[in-house]
Amino acid sequence: MSDKKRKPSRVLNWLRRGFCGTKKELSIFEEEQIQSPIRTIFENFFRKKTAVFGLIMFTIILLFVLIGPAFVELDLSYVDQTQTNTPPGMTMLAVPNELDGNIRRIEAGKSFSIGLSNDGKVYVWGNTSMTPVIDVKDAMPEEVKNSFIVDIAVGTDHVYAIDDKDNWYFWGVDRNKQNAMPDEVEELKYSDIKKIDAGNQVTGVLTNDGYLYIWGNKNLSDITVRKSYQGKIADFTFTGYNYIVLLNDGTVAYTGMEKSNAFTRIPDAISYEDPAAEVQSGVEKKKVVSIASTYDVVCAADEDGELYFWGNMTNNENAVPAHDSDIVKISAGKNYFVGLMENGEVIAWGDNALKQTDVPKNLAKYNIVDVYSGGFYNYAIDDQGNCHTWGLKGYLLGTDEFGRDILTRIIHGGLTTMTVGAVAVLISTILGVIFGGLAGYFGGVVDMIICRIAEVIGSLPSLPLLLILSSILGQRFTTEQKMYMIMVILGIIGWTGLCILVRAEVLRAREQEFVTAAKAMGVKENKIVFRHIIPNVISTIIVSATLGFATSMLTESGLAFLGFGIAPPTPTWGNMLNGANNSDVIQNMWWRWVFTSVIFGLTTISINLMGDGLRDAMDPRSTER
Repeated sequence: MSDKKRKPSRVLNWLRRGFCGTKKELSIFEEEQIQSPIRTIFENFFRKKTAVFGLIMFTIILLFVLIGPAFVELDLSYVDQTQTNTPPGMTMLAVPNELDGNIRRIEAGKSFSIGLSNDGKVYVWGNTSMTPVIDVKDAMPEEVKNSFIVDIAVGTDHVYAIDDKDNWYFWGVDRNKQNAMPDEVEELKYSDIKKIDAGNQVTGVLTNDGYLYIWGNKNLSDITVRKSYQGKIADFTFTGYNYIVLLNDGTVAYTGMEKSNAFTRIPDAISYEDPAAEVQSGVEKKKVVSIASTYDVVCAADEDGELYFWGNMTNNENAVPAHDSDIVKISAGKNYFVGLMENGEVIAWGDNALKQTDVPKNLAKYNIVDVYSGGFYNYAIDDQGNCHTWGLKGYLLGTDEFGRDILTRIIHGGLTTMTVGAVAVLISTILGVIFGGLAGYFGGVVDMIICRIAEVIGSLPSLPLLLILSSILGQRFTTEQKMYMIMVILGIIGWTGLCILVRAEVLRAREQEFVTAAKAMGVKENKIVFRHIIPNVISTIIVSATLGFATSMLTESGLAFLGFGIAPPTPTWGNMLNGANNSDVIQNMWWRWVFTSVIFGLTTISINLMGDGLRDAMDPRSTER
């Protein structure tokens, strides 16, 4: 083995220069004479590779949770049932190369899309796992792969297809009668069908002679088709929970039986008037040529290019951008619209939380001839048959049971968890230093009283106590107030250990000569304690605070994990893990607990490594030259 001293790595040298500065080589005696204690501590700390590793890892995580919220906005009210339990991946817009220049139609589900080529082939991409046992890509029937498919309909989590021999195929989720096709439809030939479409757990078929058939989850959607409209229907569109029809005379009607929802409030200029009605509105009617619908809003375009909107407009669905050309086609996603103009340009408006309305700027240089939208995904086809995409690409770390982005919640939850830990340890450190310093210096009755109080508080089981206090007081506070309460409670019950350590160090330090000299000079006792003695026990304080930081984070997360801490929707690492606390999630939705557990574990490990490094660096007995 070589006797040569191993050279420190470049990273260690860089860190050492950054914190300690550069210096010329000195003899050991010269170095002892001029080097400050702080510099010695830094030198000793950076000689310990595990401590440096902990520092680097903690710095990265800290910057991650401090800077991340500036780039990733958290909406506490956000819930999207179509994106629940989506696994990690960025493939939702990954259109297969086989479709380039060969696209007949594209339809989108909740987290996947299906493309139909001109040669009758079906392609599936995106997050295709609908349940732990159903995958719309793997579940595609072999007959579909070997047939010439002429049309498809894609719902939230199910698919219908029909081939050139009039055979129907179904796959996907069927727990709400999505596959309960009426006999009348099954007997239809494709040549008799004008349109097939699917919505949220429902499917519809419109015949050439104006008859509409709807089936699926009748508990979720009003799927009743009024007999008076049958034979008069030219088009239809699904909303999230019902549907609207365009009649042959160019007017629009709501066909369901319920008349008290926002979708029934169709503008008078385009609404159907029953000829048998006793009173007519007298409003001049406009002829609608196309209709489209998001989950909550319907849009209709008349023959003059004017647009009409109705429904529950909460995402600026009617805020159409200025445009120079007439809109010839309207496509709709979950909560936004896309318009294809006569000159081949594309505009989009509505909700943009997932970049679904950020039309690529370079799209203007292409002549777009068709657009398809669904969910949060957009596909524009140019005159060369090439496909251009924008919208939701996926979730890097997946989503939770409410469709919320795990990465976003880890960032904001980490900031909350670290804030609680930092404030709690600050409170406990201040209390521990004050009471420990007073007990150690004054002794006697003061020491006895403080020690008894510390023993009583220290003897209390902290976790059950926190659970009781949180249960009693938590119902009376808002989430923000509850966070402050947890900080204070953790700080109040966490000071006793540091108090005992500081007391012991002060008892030792008060017998030193510098204390005697200070007393002889007439220095006040409180200044002797906090200006002379306490700085000499700073190593104990720093190490205790470092390790207490990790302990406070773990305690807060433990409370949240048990359901007694900061409650959702405000994220913390603890309540995120609590949300994954069941066997189904652990087995089938690993991303909901793995990533949070890993970053939490790395954070606590890095803090402990730094604490151990500081303890060794401040203890001269542990340093070897």
